[in-house]
Amino acid sequence: MTLIDLTVPALRSRRLDGLPVAIIGAGPIGLAAAANLVERGIDFVIFETGEGIAGSVDQWAHIRFFSPWRHAIDPASRRLLEASGWTAPDEKALPTGGELIEKYLRPLSLLPSIAPRTRTGATVVAVSREGMDRTRTPNRGETPFVLRVADASGSVEEVAARAVIDASGTYLSPNSLASSGLEPLGLADVADRVTHALPDVLGRERAQFAGKHATVVGAGHSAANTLLNLAALALEEPGTRITWLIRTAGAPRVSSSADDDLIARAALGSRVERLVTAGRIEQLDRFEIARLAPIEGGVRLIGHRGGELVEHDTDLVVNATGFRPNLDMLREIRLELDEIVEAPKRRSASRP
Repeated sequence: MTLIDLTVPALRSRRLDGLPVAIIGAGPIGLAAAANLVERGIDFVIFETGEGIAGSVDQWAHIRFFSPWRHAIDPASRRLLEASGWTAPDEKALPTGGELIEKYLRPLSLLPSIAPRTRTGATVVAVSREGMDRTRTPNRGETPFVLRVADASGSVEEVAARAVIDASGTYLSPNSLASSGLEPLGLADVADRVTHALPDVLGRERAQFAGKHATVVGAGHSAANTLLNLAALALEEPGTRITWLIRTAGAPRVSSSADDDLIARAALGSRVERLVTAGRIEQLDRFEIARLAPIEGGVRLIGHRGGELVEHDTDLVVNATGFRPNLDMLREIRLELDEIVEAPKRRSASRP
């Protein structure tokens, strides 16, 4: 056995050069990062939690983008795909999440330059530096990263990398329903009545929503898409009721804008506003949720509105309050993050 003294800078640098870049997540960003590394001749390995690529996108495969194909395809990915004989979809068309996977991400993931370097069913549970916690500084920038990776059976291994790209996404880390940012009191007692953002109410989750009173919490585009799909469901399923609950007096992010370059995005707000005006969606604004409580067949939302204690009863709650990164696995990495949205302040999020 040959031992390498990594305290020697020259040897440490050679050690980095022989290691791959680790990409966490095989979704649109992770696969695009892989394509760019292929073009630069840099080795990499992709770790994807799901059993297939783009697991998060697959959960909202029924949702149509408001951005056309020309904004959805990474240039390096396009070049690799076209070299294999792939033909791009109509650049003006708006894909669904499912179409993004089938017409772009899956063909990209199957390229010989990417497929052998992709590991599915592999969850990165922690990232650090080899032999260095976050408090140690000397030679930190020349020390390999180490990723602790768990497979579906629970077996765990450690993998060294020269750099790490976190493209794990945020869909699986929703913001809280409570206005405080903390999980609302009583959530555990009604967890089966609270669903993720962008449920497939017209498809695989139809039975859960048909004929029920659904309350969508959130003031963004995820909420708008769900409201529109629920309104379509209500036309087909008698007894289906919809409440739109927002914390503020309005929802400016989904309101129509005449100068929006993305016509479909502006149309989302206009369509929701018309449904509210027609009474097909009840809008409950300035409602700040504090706690949840079970009631027979449903859930009670308890909070404040205009300084008064208020309650709202519903069958189901859709949490469309937005998303945030899950930083648990990066606890030992030094990060420079925006103090509000927790996004990197610089292109390189990790300091030496």
